Amino acid sequence: MPEATHVASGKVREIYALEDDRLLLVASDRISTFDVILPTEIPDKGRVLTGLSGFWFTLLHAIVPNHMLSIREDGRSMECRRLEMLPIECVVRGHLAGSGWKDYQATGMTSGHRLPEGLRDSDKLPEPIFTPATKAQTGHDENISREQAAELVGAGRLADVEQVAIALYAAAANHALTRGIIIADTKFELGLDADGRLVLGDEALTPDSSRFWPADSYEPGHAQDSFDKQFVRDFCEQTGWDKTDPGPELPDDVVAHTRSKYVEAFERLTTIPFDSYLENPSVVLG
Repeated sequence: MPEATHVASGKVREIYALEDDRLLLVASDRISTFDVILPTEIPDKGRVLTGLSGFWFTLLHAIVPNHMLSIREDGRSMECRRLEMLPIECVVRGHLAGSGWKDYQATGMTSGHRLPEGLRDSDKLPEPIFTPATKAQTGHDENISREQAAELVGAGRLADVEQVAIALYAAAANHALTRGIIIADTKFELGLDADGRLVLGDEALTPDSSRFWPADSYEPGHAQDSFDKQFVRDFCEQTGWDKTDPGPELPDDVVAHTRSKYVEAFERLTTIPFDSYLENPSVVLG
């Protein structure tokens, strides 16, 4: 890409500057677990992330503008508007799982929200809740209270962010449920455009940024099956790996199963055959 200048690398994405106001986000097939990028890639994972993000950006654009300009023919590269990203992760939880469940077990609360007594692992919450987190440069993001988030972005801006994030989650969760998928929780990244308006950026509602559970096997009281990298986490846990770099190589069956879960999530949520997306990525844009 002679017209592009590489400006940053993430665990999954490479970011290139095209012009002063445009970026190219390229989603690789890398996969990380326990904050370590593994040496084995998952074929087409980056295309799933880019295609699903494009689908959701198109579906949800009436709620808030997004940074997408186009998806390139490789299916993994998205041209985007450059934004000033907010320094918080905008997490919305509709079910009690992960770090939210751990916080609840310890305190009966998560991110300042006092929750009803007697909730179980994976229980649906009475209403979706906004639980912001810090953006960690290394290690895990850390849950913070709304007051702490307000110190980072301002109280007025935070109120707008919370309203937008919950509206995005509610619309996406309702759509997903019609496709047999529960979105237990998700994280959004929001930024500001040149006019100071909120804009949805990064990726949206993918298996890497969300917990997707199959609705037909949902049963609260324990951890759920999921359409994400849980299969990879489970394998890595069984190897005796100490969770420091380098991570273990993944066997072919783990790679194939993980790819199939990502592709299944794409096809269920979009109702588009993945092969059709590979032939013409713009099919997700409506």
